[in-house]
Amino acid sequence: MKVVVLGANGQVGHELVGALAPCAEVTALGRRGGDLADLDGLRETLRALRPDAVVNAASYNDVDAAEREPHAALRVNRDAVELLGREALHLRFALVHYSTDFVFDGRGKRPYVETDEPSPLGAYGRSKLAGERALEALGAPAIVFRTAWVYSLRRKSFVSTMLKLGRSRPHLRVVSDQVGSPTFCRDLAVATALVLHRHRDGAFEAFLEARGIYHLAGSGAVSRAELARATLALARHPEGQPIAEVEDVPTSAFPLPAARPAYAPLDGEKTRTRLGVALPPWRESLARALADEERP
Repeated sequence: MKVVVLGANGQVGHELVGALAPCAEVTALGRRGGDLADLDGLRETLRALRPDAVVNAASYNDVDAAEREPHAALRVNRDAVELLGREALHLRFALVHYSTDFVFDGRGKRPYVETDEPSPLGAYGRSKLAGERALEALGAPAIVFRTAWVYSLRRKSFVSTMLKLGRSRPHLRVVSDQVGSPTFCRDLAVATALVLHRHRDGAFEAFLEARGIYHLAGSGAVSRAELARATLALARHPEGQPIAEVEDVPTSAFPLPAARPAYAPLDGEKTRTRLGVALPPWRESLARALADEERP
């Protein structure tokens, strides 16, 4: 199976290359050769490679910058995604695309399911929703995984930032009124690889049948502040170094250009029953991620 990974230098893309390597012939593309802002170049690359599957782990994901440059976000998150859908139909390849909990406004009281009506609060969420709808309108052979709070320890993320700050400061102020589903990038990559491997024979047809939106995020829900506490409690610290104290503060304490959904955990039951994959509880994944960090 020939798989192209777009965004191969990012959190999820890096893990995807490793997860797919044992079961596929992987072409890993970063900005060079796989720039989603260069639509003509992207089309030429796909037609030259003629893959069996494409995993799009690239996106315009600077939530605050999107408020200043919404057209740039739309070009990557909508226009390039639409191109991928068209090329998937033309070249007959299966497509995996990642979307986000930011398509919701976060005003609900229970984890979101796929049939809940999206209502994004900002330009980033609107651009990601536009990409979802472009694939749906095309009837593309695409599985769209909405995920949330993706973190890595090798790249800047909420968890890696809390770890760094917690080892250098005695006191952290972290928002407690944002609740979501933390997702370890490696778990997301492995689940994606499993879905592709199961459909390695006839991937195009299988994805046409299964096409649509699926939620795939760490199981459970937690606030940003509690996630910070859990990160510091599970991490190893130099002998004698106290664990930083985490103070709960409201989102209003850190005013930012883009609004964040307050309560947006994702329910993954549809993904488990229809695709046969589910991510572990968020605390279990966090412990494993931090244990990996300590290995020589």
